[in-house]
Amino acid sequence: MRITISGPPGSGKTTACSKLSEVLGLEAVVFGKIFRELAAEKNLTLGELGAIAEKDPSIDEMIDSRILEIARAHQDIILESRLSAYMLTRHGIPAYRILLEASPDVRMARVGLREGETLEQATANTLERQKSEAKRYMQYYGIDIEDRSVYDLILNTDNLTPDEVLQTILDGVRGWNAD
Repeated sequence: MRITISGPPGSGKTTACSKLSEVLGLEAVVFGKIFRELAAEKNLTLGELGAIAEKDPSIDEMIDSRILEIARAHQDIILESRLSAYMLTRHGIPAYRILLEASPDVRMARVGLREGETLEQATANTLERQKSEAKRYMQYYGIDIEDRSVYDLILNTDNLTPDEVLQTILDGVRGWNAD
């Protein structure tokens, strides 16, 4: 089965993806990692690469075409990216589509901890990144990242442990499989 996991920075996507991969024995592909690696290769911050990507659609197109390529080639896979649910829906590729959410306060605290930034730095950098992504997704694909209609499961992770998030996802996946 194909599963997509999406959500804003700090919502718990990568943790959920890793745990789900382990439990289901499915390969997980984390597309944010590709963007981070590209930024590191170019000695840029995520924000700086995002600003370049606003003027150069080839950066997003490379990553997003890879989502479709991998989804078409693998019946059983977990894809973690902001656009995977939208891309698979647009191209008629079946998948169980998950959106993880969390309040801005919780997300910024998580991002700051992960990135070794102060809360103020994490907030500024994350908001800049989100603004750039929303602009690019609308500009390049006509996708409003706030449109939640493509998701099978929307889960707020504010007050859930990673294991509770995993269990909720597994319950949803099992229910979806039964359909």
